[in-house]
Amino acid sequence: MTETRWTRGTLLRAAILGGAVAAGSAAMTSDGAPLAAQSDNADADILNVFLTLERVQAGFYRAALQTDRLNGGLLAFATTVVAQEREHVAFLERHLGERAERSPESDFDHLLTTAEDFRDAAIELEEAAIAAYIGQAANLSRDMLASVATLVSVEARQVAWVRDLAHTSPAPNAADAARPADEIIADLRDKGFIE
Repeated sequence: MTETRWTRGTLLRAAILGGAVAAGSAAMTSDGAPLAAQSDNADADILNVFLTLERVQAGFYRAALQTDRLNGGLLAFATTVVAQEREHVAFLERHLGERAERSPESDFDHLLTTAEDFRDAAIELEEAAIAAYIGQAANLSRDMLASVATLVSVEARQVAWVRDLAHTSPAPNAADAARPADEIIADLRDKGFIE
């Protein structure tokens, strides 16, 4: 009987070969359909959730800037963030192309009665976006996750900024909880962000 000696090199080659075989077999579903198609559809569904949130945010900040209720730090915040949210919308629309769903209807008047109402609504909206990104990011394909991660860091800075303007902790938790997308959208409907 011949004894096989395992070196780091042979272990590495075996791992690579085994990984390639596993990846090849995993690339097909049980009915023979490629997983890439499923991944593209899942990515589109998730990106449409993000797009809905980003459109609501962009619309909210745009509406706030059309009032005369903001000044100082809140005005600077809204002016900066509305441009970022428009870029996020454009980014997601580019990735979705024809698969982009239509924009939701929104009426923000009741959320913009005072500067404090705006500030509190902005915190809720930004926290909802962060929870959606955290909750759905793991379901994205690797390439799409890398692209979307660039948006999440900006959303986190936005909520920290508006929380600071409210004189509350910019980072109240050591880790933010994920929330299911349908729960977030339903919550935004209940609070009047989406009609």
